[in-house]
Amino acid sequence: MIFTDIGSDLKEKYNKSVYHPLQSFEWGESRKKTGINVLRRGVVGKNLPTDRQGEILNPYEITIHQTPGFPYFIGYFPKGEIPSKELLDELKETGEKNKLSFIQLEPNVVNGQWSIVNGRLHPSFHPLFTKYTFILDLTKTEDELLKNMHQKTRYNIRVAQKHGVEVLIDNSDEAFKKYLKLTKETTKRQKFYAHDEKYHRLMWETLKSGKKFDSNKLQAHLLTANYKRKILVTYVLFTFKDTLYYPYGASSDENREVMASPKAMWEAIRFGKNLGLSKFDMWGAANVPNPKSDDPYFGFHRFKEGFGANLIEFVGSYDLVINPLNYRLLTVADKIRWAYLKAKKRS
Repeated sequence: MIFTDIGSDLKEKYNKSVYHPLQSFEWGESRKKTGINVLRRGVVGKNLPTDRQGEILNPYEITIHQTPGFPYFIGYFPKGEIPSKELLDELKETGEKNKLSFIQLEPNVVNGQWSIVNGRLHPSFHPLFTKYTFILDLTKTEDELLKNMHQKTRYNIRVAQKHGVEVLIDNSDEAFKKYLKLTKETTKRQKFYAHDEKYHRLMWETLKSGKKFDSNKLQAHLLTANYKRKILVTYVLFTFKDTLYYPYGASSDENREVMASPKAMWEAIRFGKNLGLSKFDMWGAANVPNPKSDDPYFGFHRFKEGFGANLIEFVGSYDLVINPLNYRLLTVADKIRWAYLKAKKRS
């Protein structure tokens, strides 16, 4: 198999060959705008076997990043399919050409459906994407979905309804400005890392949905929950193939008693159903099935769990080593860094 670069002329065919937003053509274009180098390749055209003409085999999109504090580069390959021998050979060659220390793979594959058999991949020393997520079956009726929710979640949705919380898809510039403002407030309040304003603006500029829904194109939709003409909650939702995704959310600290967030999530579910989508991937969960209350992910894990979604475990994160010496140095440096951060937090 001969791999070639995938350009915009093959965008539609490429998207038909991948199954997650982070591998979509549009996502790669969004990352390019932030200054990140993106490699998008696959086996196409006359390079295919006779019975597979018209397809793209082994498609992949990786981003190239410089390691902070080191003059080394790494590749990131999130949410691809099961890596075949041919794909691993290609990645190895690509890594060598681009002088990468390693390529991190985080396959969009449920645990138990694939295992490493040849020892070419090593468990990542620094996983990026969470190993778990919640996925909700949108083919169920609204009554069934409500019945499967936690009783407190149903109650909170009714509270929001009684207060007159209004939820709608609003892709206007004004709504997006509020999203940016609430994102800053939320990250400061909850003390977690988030991308900067430039990242969000470029993401929205590239992925913002138009008037026409296209399941073979990554599209972003902005959902807002409003109370007394104030936007209290904003969600950026992705649609791709048959799935709705919830990658980004932000909320105000005002009027928390009206339960705008549960209402927003319920309306996101209804939005996905109205589009005819079959799944709602809530984009991550805690790194353990039953987090304790002191787990930093405890709150948003419990919130998502309340909607009756299934907790799905993926195979995890793996590194394809290109430069063994650099890889060992980065592994040691990462351990020292985390030991320092833990010690600093205790002090």
